[in-house]
Amino acid sequence: MSEEMKLSKVELLKEASHQLRGTLADELQNNKPEFSDDAATLLKHHGSYLQDDRDTRKAKGEDGKALGKQYSCMVRTRIPGGRVTAEQFLAELDLCEKLANGTLRITSRQGFQLHGVLKNDLKESIRTINEIKLTTFAACGDVNRNVMACPAPFKSAVYEQMQALSQELAEHFKPKTTSYFDIWLKDGNGEEVDVTEFKPVDEPIYGTRYLPRKFKMAIGLPEDNCVDLYTQDLGLMAIVENGTIVGYNVLVGGGMGRTPSAEKTFPALAKRICFATPDQVVAVSEAIVKVQRDYGNREDRKRARLKYLISDWGTPKFKAMVEQYYGKGLPDPHPADVTGVDDHIGWHEQGDGKLFLGINIENGRIKDEGKLQIKSGLRAILRRFGMSTRLTALQSVILCDIDPKDRAEINRIMAEHGIKGADELSLLRRYAIACPAFPTCGLSITESERALPGIIDGLDVAIAKLGLQSSKIAVHMTGCPNGCARPYTPDIGLVGKSVGKYTMFLGGNPEGTRLCFIYKDSVPAEEIVTVLTPLLAAYKTGRQGAESFGDFCARKGQAELETFAA
Repeated sequence: MSEEMKLSKVELLKEASHQLRGTLADELQNNKPEFSDDAATLLKHHGSYLQDDRDTRKAKGEDGKALGKQYSCMVRTRIPGGRVTAEQFLAELDLCEKLANGTLRITSRQGFQLHGVLKNDLKESIRTINEIKLTTFAACGDVNRNVMACPAPFKSAVYEQMQALSQELAEHFKPKTTSYFDIWLKDGNGEEVDVTEFKPVDEPIYGTRYLPRKFKMAIGLPEDNCVDLYTQDLGLMAIVENGTIVGYNVLVGGGMGRTPSAEKTFPALAKRICFATPDQVVAVSEAIVKVQRDYGNREDRKRARLKYLISDWGTPKFKAMVEQYYGKGLPDPHPADVTGVDDHIGWHEQGDGKLFLGINIENGRIKDEGKLQIKSGLRAILRRFGMSTRLTALQSVILCDIDPKDRAEINRIMAEHGIKGADELSLLRRYAIACPAFPTCGLSITESERALPGIIDGLDVAIAKLGLQSSKIAVHMTGCPNGCARPYTPDIGLVGKSVGKYTMFLGGNPEGTRLCFIYKDSVPAEEIVTVLTPLLAAYKTGRQGAESFGDFCARKGQAELETFAA
């Protein structure tokens, strides 16, 4: 880091926090429903965000006065590779009913989130998650977050090696501070250690200030980029020869967040910088993280992600610095690149005589509502059969290791609970994801998760009328420009602009290899289907061969697309 660079307030806070402790332990003892701003910032590193119910901000109590902010916490479980046992899954379902809002959410990074956890229940929530051998530590904050990996449970060396690497990277990049244990897990009241007695542990990767900003990793395949490698700070693309991973193409500098009012910010796709063999990949990854640690922007958090360092330096300089940290030169990437993507929904052969079943969870929200009883249905299946599960990057769940003789009974339980199979769902719905947005996210400008199902309903009708049901079209929606549901790379991205209005992005693809462009700004939610329908009609008549909708939009460009709507 440049000696002249001023440090932001957050950097000073982290450095003085006694390795992410701050006043958290003390504030857990008071009767306030919220944390102080500084404590809430540090809380993220422990896997939780302070939030409030946006639906009730202006609601009035019995005395006629506004209730104001009704605080609670989001608690995120970090699950490398999305691997969850039946016991862990059932325990999280129990926890969402006992201490949260009754729902469990699968994230777009293969984790779990609980919403609506009161501050007084936060410690019990985190302890319970750790008791089932999961953790919330480093699920958020300025550290390496959950390491994603293709969740398909095929019984092959390739898929098993990718999953094993996700576990190894997650452990390697886990912060060494004991603050998490001291605050949440140790016996006693968890009161803060006197600062005069504080003895820091060595943080060889993160140092005293941790990273300038969040850092995201994923492992995937050229033929199945289900984890969106190009949107990650560090993407590892497995290169397979004769059924064995011979190494990884290393991609760096992806990131989705942007601030429309600040031109200095932008979404970015990762750059391919080198090839690393399996015995090199952890050390190369560490070198990349350390370069970001030492040279990333610690003055302006809007430009603190790795993508901005690479943009400022250029790829050659960044690679040279990584080689310097690693200790020797690294070869150019293998020519292989992304060719496909799979949502892993439906029944599949595992390769060992067993089956796996991908179940679509719309926007990741596991709940019982009306005839659709997803939570009860999953609970019934997991209690009955006890299979392991995997969480997907499209916010869905895979049931693994199923005996073929149990297939009919599982289908029956699903139907009984209103859970649709792959053949009952449109491709559009299967590849659609959304961030939570209202009512829990404090950054959200407008609706996302609660708005997208209705939009998909309308688009499904339009697509069916056009006979485009076999076209794989991905829609990602967010309630603000921060990009949590990766809205800048699919065929259609819908990004919250103002209340009830969205910036419409077009021209990406389900494979996640191309950035969208802004087609139209401030589109009212109720007009989204109307705006897209003539473009879909033009696509039907004007596509070239197997061209996707995103490819068609990218080829035509904004100006020509607008002529179709005239």
